[in-house]
Amino acid sequence: MRRFILFISMIIVQTSFAQDEGYKMPPKAIADLLLARPTPAVSVDGHGTWMLLMERNSYPSVEELAQPELRIAGQRINPNNYAPSRQTFINNFKLKDINAGKEFAVAGLPAGMLAGNVEWSPNEKKIAFTNTTNKSVDLYVIDVAARKAVKVNKQPLNILLGPEFTWMDDNTLLYKTILQPATAAPVRSLMSSGPAIQQNLGKVAPSRTYQDLIKSPYDEKLFAFYGTAQLVKNVNGVETKIGEPAIYNAYSMSPDKKYLLTRVINKPFSYLVPAYGFNSSLKVTDLTGKVLKELAVLPSTELSPSGYDNVLNAPRYFEWRSDEPATVVWCAPLDSGIYKSRKDYHDAVYALSAPFTGTAKELFKTGWRYAGITWGNDKLALVTERQQSKQTTRVSRYNPSTGELETLFERNITDAYNNPGTPVTEKNKYGKQVIKTIDNGTKLLMNNHVGSSAKGDLPFIAKFDLSTKKNEIIWRCQEGTFETVTDVIDAEKLVLLTRRESQKEMPNYFIKNLILRVADRPITSFTNPYPQLEGISKQKVSYKRADGVDLTGDLYLPKDYDPKKDGPLPVLMWAYPREFNNAADAAQIRGSQHRFTMVSYGGPVFWVTQGYAVLDNTEMPIVATDSTKKPNDNFVDQLRMNAEAAINKLAEMGVGDSTRVAIGGHSYGAFMTANLLAHTNLFKAGIARSGAYNRTLTPFGFQNEERTYWEAPDLYSGMSPFSYANKIKTPLLLIHGEMDDNPGTFPIQSERLFNAVKGHGGIIRYVVLPYEAHGYKGRENLLHMLYEENAWLEKYVKEGGKQTAATKK
Repeated sequence: MRRFILFISMIIVQTSFAQDEGYKMPPKAIADLLLARPTPAVSVDGHGTWMLLMERNSYPSVEELAQPELRIAGQRINPNNYAPSRQTFINNFKLKDINAGKEFAVAGLPAGMLAGNVEWSPNEKKIAFTNTTNKSVDLYVIDVAARKAVKVNKQPLNILLGPEFTWMDDNTLLYKTILQPATAAPVRSLMSSGPAIQQNLGKVAPSRTYQDLIKSPYDEKLFAFYGTAQLVKNVNGVETKIGEPAIYNAYSMSPDKKYLLTRVINKPFSYLVPAYGFNSSLKVTDLTGKVLKELAVLPSTELSPSGYDNVLNAPRYFEWRSDEPATVVWCAPLDSGIYKSRKDYHDAVYALSAPFTGTAKELFKTGWRYAGITWGNDKLALVTERQQSKQTTRVSRYNPSTGELETLFERNITDAYNNPGTPVTEKNKYGKQVIKTIDNGTKLLMNNHVGSSAKGDLPFIAKFDLSTKKNEIIWRCQEGTFETVTDVIDAEKLVLLTRRESQKEMPNYFIKNLILRVADRPITSFTNPYPQLEGISKQKVSYKRADGVDLTGDLYLPKDYDPKKDGPLPVLMWAYPREFNNAADAAQIRGSQHRFTMVSYGGPVFWVTQGYAVLDNTEMPIVATDSTKKPNDNFVDQLRMNAEAAINKLAEMGVGDSTRVAIGGHSYGAFMTANLLAHTNLFKAGIARSGAYNRTLTPFGFQNEERTYWEAPDLYSGMSPFSYANKIKTPLLLIHGEMDDNPGTFPIQSERLFNAVKGHGGIIRYVVLPYEAHGYKGRENLLHMLYEENAWLEKYVKEGGKQTAATKK
């Protein structure tokens, strides 16, 4: 008995030690990089006259994350203010007169401002934004000329579900308000009203593994309380109610400002899908709330069939036609939602115009799944179709006057080199963004923000000829820099707003004139927030894996590093797998070595300051080997080939020590990491953050895998590192957010893998970050995460690798 008590005591001591270590700090260079003040975000009016600069702090404290939170219906709600509980806020606004080059403070901003949802008025003389406090959300409007902000709402806003607000005209705002103070929320009774019951009476209803769902009748009451809101319009500070209170999933104003398109959630609420998939009604109302037409009653998306390209057998994609006063457009499946049905057409698109009393008109049919339309005028719109299972997309020209649909181009979604860009838009007479045509309506101006090429990313502006269907590039980023067009200020005169950077030049904004060819005019002068990284080198390295697929990665080396003098370095590789249906697309170069290194908490660049060679964006393509195979059919083998090729490349360059390499990743990258440790001996350590490791817990598909567990049980088991936990002997650091909100990456995934590896004697450490979701935010948590990662790398890669090498000698 005494020996038994002693054994239990030892377990308690060990467990207590693991729980009471407290927050730790990483090395100063790493901490300083994380906490560097972010560069302001910017927004420029359509005339290139005024720029709004939006300043924010680096990261909130864990104490801020620990504020009260409800997690119901797929929503994370602050129960005190009718707002999402996890937001990134703006802490200060400044206005800059671009022509004069002067910055101005904005008067009237609320003390301790936590701003968000910034939107210019139609004439761009005002800017609206929300401000969140502990008890309410308020709406402010900045008068740009006066440079002054004023609170305009009387009732607190409800910004849960749907848009936070929208401008109706230059003096009128549309938004939702609360009905009762948060203190009136339903109180949970100690005596339950009964068990929570779910049932299915024979309908096929596959569902993804969503988080934060409704679980009880009490949750239903809470969702109804916080979701129900009153729609109001505010004219110069005077609020007028529109219709009766409801749970608005979405609402939008017709272009002529006479009607509303609303989507309202109905009971019963689903216990299987988030709020945006609940039963709902689509209605057109006037501005008093009177229902003019009920367009559809939509069932819960829990009835959606599994498999790519399959959709719910119900109408979808409801929207206003942007180039007409009041026409609603939507699509519906012609194949009962099952794409594999042998049909020439799979979707039809319909329209119904004011006064909404007639029968909807069929506009056109699509051979693939309809994926949206960009409106231009009565003779031009662009229709997008997709086959997700084949990773293909098609864009067609639609003539609304004749009904003619003509294909302009189609490509693989993964084929970045042949992406022509997106059409530049302009405001029409209704204030809606529509396609801008140039050269007497014969061409489109296309903006490609990435511009992938064999020389790396080189963004461009092009003219797309609607007759020849050819794209003529008229400006492209110069090699040696990365410059992208953020706004087209004047499409006719080709006046552009660009954001330019290089390895040594901080990203800044410029006004560029392609016709006058005058010198670019700088309009910002942001300085480098990361002096610790000055002198490091960055290059894009290219190499091949064993089957000939070309790969790349972004290699960072420490300041003043000389491979001949200093020898090969310990290596940290960071990656995220992607699926491809062909090797050619997988081999395309992505990214640019000429971009300025911006530091994100989730990236690996920190460790270049600690003497590591860092290979970021290490390509991990998973390719379908032939037309009969799916990419995941040999997932593990391809991971191995990718990793071996990267390690060998760095060893050949003399910069990486192949015996001291760590692999890491977040989410699907964590899944990759655990698989590589289970099936190879290539690494000295692994870092896996917020991953999913047992695919049988995501049985209706995951990532880009459309087959279900019951269709491919061997694949689900074979791709699950949990199945091979007994083989994970390489030291593995698991990190997970305590309140992960991502479908599939429930914290239990890490809990179970930790227990499985521990049970087989593996070296593993499991760190749970308090209050964190799938993406991390809390300052103390992030610093501690970096401490954990650094300590793991130092112990098992940098120093552990040296010990292993010495032992071998």
